[in-house]
Amino acid sequence: MKTRRNEKESLKEAEEKYRRGRKAVKRGKTLEALSFFEKALHIEPENPKFQSSVGLCIAYERGKIKEAISLCEKAIQTDPQIVENYYNLGKVYIKAKLKIKAIEAYRKGLAIDNKNPEIIEELQSLGIRKKPVIPSLPRKIFLNKYLGLILSRLGLR
Repeated sequence: MKTRRNEKESLKEAEEKYRRGRKAVKRGKTLEALSFFEKALHIEPENPKFQSSVGLCIAYERGKIKEAISLCEKAIQTDPQIVENYYNLGKVYIKAKLKIKAIEAYRKGLAIDNKNPEIIEELQSLGIRKKPVIPSLPRKIFLNKYLGLILSRLGLR
């Protein structure tokens, strides 16, 4: 039976493992990060941050995209206010070559925290395009293409 003190120490240990995992992810070492995240999740199995972080790493290290998406979506359902869960889901979608879904996930994250630097950086690297000037016409149509260019150069878009 865990005492309250042991429980607090366990939670601190889980947060420390999580913090070290985040550092490893930022360095591009997802296998190392997976080890930390799995340890944190073992201590606190219902923590949505830990679930989505494990999801991100298993997508990159084990190629289990469906399982990763499921973990990230479960985390978002558990606590939809954690921006990092949207970031992790977006990264999993990028790994699965589902750019549109990734952008949707990132935008949902930005709706919670519109200054999140990780999400903003991801969106910029994806090269998000503006909507066509005439949305009912395809982007490649001459009229849409050149109206967009002209309006952009005039600073009206």
